[in-house]
Amino acid sequence: MAKPDHEKLYQTAEQQSGYFTAEQAQQAGLSDPLLSYHAKTGQFVRVRRGIYRLSRFPGSPHEDLFVAWLHAGPDAVISHESALAVYELSDVLPGEVHVIVRRTASRRRQGVRLHTNRLSSDEITRRAGLPVTSVARTIADVAAAGLAEEQVYQAIQEALRWGLVTREALLAHAMSRGGRASRLMRHAMGQDGSR
Repeated sequence: MAKPDHEKLYQTAEQQSGYFTAEQAQQAGLSDPLLSYHAKTGQFVRVRRGIYRLSRFPGSPHEDLFVAWLHAGPDAVISHESALAVYELSDVLPGEVHVIVRRTASRRRQGVRLHTNRLSSDEITRRAGLPVTSVARTIADVAAAGLAEEQVYQAIQEALRWGLVTREALLAHAMSRGGRASRLMRHAMGQDGSR
């Protein structure tokens, strides 16, 4: 096994708000016994099976999202109601963590809802150390998925008020989705003649 590269592990974890997987630790040359040793001595905090955090980083209020994302794989993206929570655009408390994964992903996890939608690079951003769908994509997704209308309207109003998205971007995403997403977005912005 390669010599442990603590700096490589730190750089990986730093980009993930201090969190890392056992596999990422192994890629940095840390064996399972060395990983266990660091957890026992307090340098690493074992969060869940196979998920750790560097102890010098504080725990995240979104720890459940980090766990779900790291378990789902590096190409996974936090989405739907979970992304709304990261952006603080709604007071919805999701019962599951929503994650978009590649179509080939087949990992099932309790408390995690996997979606296999395609994402373009402009629909992904990073927030609080997590890859999340863009605000416009998030709102279009929850509108299309059936989130209560008042929650969708709240998310739209907050996102516009905080300058997180433009009206044009919201409408473009909603129109590309069609159906309920388009109807709700147009209504919320007075584009349907109702306001």
